Amino acid sequence: MTPARKALRPTTAAALSVTVMAGAAFGLAPSTAAAAPAPTATTATSTATSSGVSIRFVDIPGDGGVNLAANVVAPANADASHRLPLVVLPTSWSLPQVEYLAQAKKLAETGYVVLTYNTRGFWQSGGKIETAGPPDIADASKVIDWALANTPADPDHIGMAGLSYGAGISLLAAGADPRIKAVVAMSGWADLVGSIYSGRTQHAQAAGLLAGAGALTGRPSEEFQQILDDFFSSNLAKEKDLIAWGKKRSAATYLDRINAHGAAIMLGNSWGDSIFPPNSYADFFEKLTGPKRLELRPGDHATAELTGVLGLPNTTWDHARQWLDRYLKGERNGIDRQAPVQLTSRTADGDDYEGYPSWSAVPSEQRSVPLDSTEKVTANHDSGANAGTVLLGGALDQFLKIPPLASIPLLPRSYAAVWQTGAYAREQRVRGTVKLHTTVTSDRSDGTAVAYLYDVGPLGVGKLITHAPFTFHDRTPGTPFGVDLELFSTAYDVPAGHRLALVVDTVDPLYIEHNPDGAHLTFSSPDSDPSHLTVPVRD
Repeated sequence: MTPARKALRPTTAAALSVTVMAGAAFGLAPSTAAAAPAPTATTATSTATSSGVSIRFVDIPGDGGVNLAANVVAPANADASHRLPLVVLPTSWSLPQVEYLAQAKKLAETGYVVLTYNTRGFWQSGGKIETAGPPDIADASKVIDWALANTPADPDHIGMAGLSYGAGISLLAAGADPRIKAVVAMSGWADLVGSIYSGRTQHAQAAGLLAGAGALTGRPSEEFQQILDDFFSSNLAKEKDLIAWGKKRSAATYLDRINAHGAAIMLGNSWGDSIFPPNSYADFFEKLTGPKRLELRPGDHATAELTGVLGLPNTTWDHARQWLDRYLKGERNGIDRQAPVQLTSRTADGDDYEGYPSWSAVPSEQRSVPLDSTEKVTANHDSGANAGTVLLGGALDQFLKIPPLASIPLLPRSYAAVWQTGAYAREQRVRGTVKLHTTVTSDRSDGTAVAYLYDVGPLGVGKLITHAPFTFHDRTPGTPFGVDLELFSTAYDVPAGHRLALVVDTVDPLYIEHNPDGAHLTFSSPDSDPSHLTVPVRD
């Protein structure tokens, strides 16, 4: 962020327009609709399915009396004579309360009371969008209170689960409410700042999608609107406010409370998640002290769980139900005896999981790739290297094995710095977080660069393995400074005969860049501080 920045560049503006329109895919609801009034009494209608599961649509008073539209899904013969474990499912960003009905039915068929509710500010629920703020966390506890008073839910066996926004709220609620004994958080975040502002760089398409979908399907709060305005206007004076706002909404901030409460926590994410990259989940997982599981697999945001939401077979949801069965019902189904870290390589076929005892144990070796040559690039030009499009890039990689591509020999060296290894004699199994250390010199005080790691085949076509942006401010022009950058974590198998290529340029449609017109960046490797790439590999 920089003070009084100029208008967004055409590439960024176009990307934001596309992602805002993409929000319509979540459905439409009047953004100007009045907040639903607080209910004076619980209202409900009920139906029963042929499989013996009942569904009730109810209104629940949330924090401050705000109405929350919800459904209760339970065995049709459930009554107060026999208590059942409770699972609470907050909805994803912009999705209605019927989002989880297919999975709620599966859970109810096996003896759960399931309560799914529309988070405040969206659809039929009242209030305004608080972006997993304190009112949302208080709502989760109010929903549990209501379920204990109005259903045969067991107060000693309560879990929360969710996808995306629902995952974030579930994790935060586990730090606030000790009654929660198990959590399944799929495609969520543990560090909101690290997700949408990693490397001090605004993730423009991700934030644009959330902003557009929120405006289409809900009622953004004044605080959220101000945060978005400051975010997109690149107001550096508001950077501390943005970071404080994000930390308040990050489970990592409340790690001590979550560990003290001891909930069993399962985290799941996709390698190519373009809204919530997997790094913060991996870091958060390592610091959890209770029962825990981390699953990372190919895909983009929520694409790995999508078929399960539609009621189709889905491995991720199968594991989620097994996790809840183990820690809410006490079933000895073996999931707790599996290695707690489960990974699927982006190049693997099917659900071929690899198990590891911890995140730090995933790579067996850290290989250093020297970056000896000095490279100078002119900023504000797209070299042709990029990380794809939000939601689409990772999905194409997941379903068609087509990650973002670039012809490495044809990249203009005036706009892109390029370093390549020799061809490898055997397969390289990249596992974990690639790290870049380099020395940067700019002729301007502010700037942005994006680092990409490619798998380059014999014809020079590079397949994107991972990437990450970084931004700097208030540097003295002409004075070198060190940069240490963690690229987004991944699992990728580089075939024998291929090579690795590191590409660094200054423009990517996913991000807002901060390079003044005419700026130049130089990447060097001083003898006293050599530049290098650290690649985690598995033998």
